[in-house]
Amino acid sequence: MKTENHPLKISQSLIILVTLLGSLTAFSQTFTLNNDNSKLSVFGTSSLHDWEVVAEKQSGSITVEKASETASINALNFKVIAESLKSGKSGMDKNAYKALNTKKFESIDFKLTKVNSITPKGNGVYTVKSTGDLTIAGTTNAIQLNFTLTLTDSNAKLAGSHTLKMTQFKIDPPTAMFGTITTGDELKIEFNTVFQ
Repeated sequence: MKTENHPLKISQSLIILVTLLGSLTAFSQTFTLNNDNSKLSVFGTSSLHDWEVVAEKQSGSITVEKASETASINALNFKVIAESLKSGKSGMDKNAYKALNTKKFESIDFKLTKVNSITPKGNGVYTVKSTGDLTIAGTTNAIQLNFTLTLTDSNAKLAGSHTLKMTQFKIDPPTAMFGTITTGDELKIEFNTVFQ
């Protein structure tokens, strides 16, 4: 009796194992950046006033794997078209594009290279500490990027900020009015990015 049931138990165990593995891998998914629902702003200072530019054209993707309350990011990249950064003032935009050398370097790019930690906060929310390559005006630097990741069945949302200096990317801070108006070297990038 025992020997007759043994093959049946093995086959049942295999079915359960395959089902479990299938349910774990079923949550691996790639989402594409939704430009209309995403926002990226760059904040800076000048000798005249503080300023903000907003990216109008972004693209990218994220691949995540979710199992129960744990998650991992297998890939993440995004791109901002440099001349889609708009301040609402054409003169300021032209100075920015000149500093970024947009005729030669059309985009600002980020590519994830390592997830240092991902901590679950409950309800599909995770705190992520990562390292990635940021390329601005043809210069690439490794940066530490920390953000909040919110996962649902239909999308992945990233929210965070990063502070950098233009000179780190070999960019001379723009000037105006024959050098009487100078721009501060430090910039703060804030992003709320939706991948669907």
